[in-house]
Amino acid sequence: MSSSYGRYHSESESYAPSAPEQPPHSNYHHTSSSNYHYANVNSSTSSFPAGTPQEVIRSFQMVDRDGSGFIDERELQQALSSGFHHFSLRTIRLLIFLFRNPHQPLSIGPKEFAALWSCLGHWRGIFERYDKDRSGKIDPLELRDALYGIGYAVPGSVLQLLLSKYGDGSGRRVELGFDSFVECGMIIKGLTDKFKEKDTRYTGSATLSYETFMTMVLPFLVSYD
Repeated sequence: MSSSYGRYHSESESYAPSAPEQPPHSNYHHTSSSNYHYANVNSSTSSFPAGTPQEVIRSFQMVDRDGSGFIDERELQQALSSGFHHFSLRTIRLLIFLFRNPHQPLSIGPKEFAALWSCLGHWRGIFERYDKDRSGKIDPLELRDALYGIGYAVPGSVLQLLLSKYGDGSGRRVELGFDSFVECGMIIKGLTDKFKEKDTRYTGSATLSYETFMTMVLPFLVSYD
């Protein structure tokens, strides 16, 4: 099976779910009660990577009520909603799929939580940069520009299909809040990264077996519904 998806960054990336480098500082200020830009401090909690911001550690510990060292989807939703934005459970389940601990597939631990928090900080910067009208929403043109700006020239037909997931059936223009924007970006990036593994010459095309195609795509379709 052959496919083409325009341009993408050819540089290798150490952690597939992570976003690209954060764009220049924006004057847009979101209204979350907690800021995501924290100075790094040495963590006294050995489970977290060295240099994890103290606020990230506190956010994890506040929802890890049983002290297990892992948090489930509801606890992750609470932690991220207090630090960034309200996240739907659908988006939360996708994030857990992408950042899951290999030994605890339905939850994430401190290391994964720290990586996810940092990743969302990058996505927030991208969201703010491309929310041109400062509406707090990303419209289809802004989404196209944002994806192109981070290296993904998504065909219009694919973008329209993706955005149809978020329509209310009224025919009105779809606008994405931060959580839906993250979800769209993660799907595009995740599938593109999977495709790049097969497109070793970076031509924009690859030949896939039916089984490979299904195992590549299905996790993004069924893991968070």
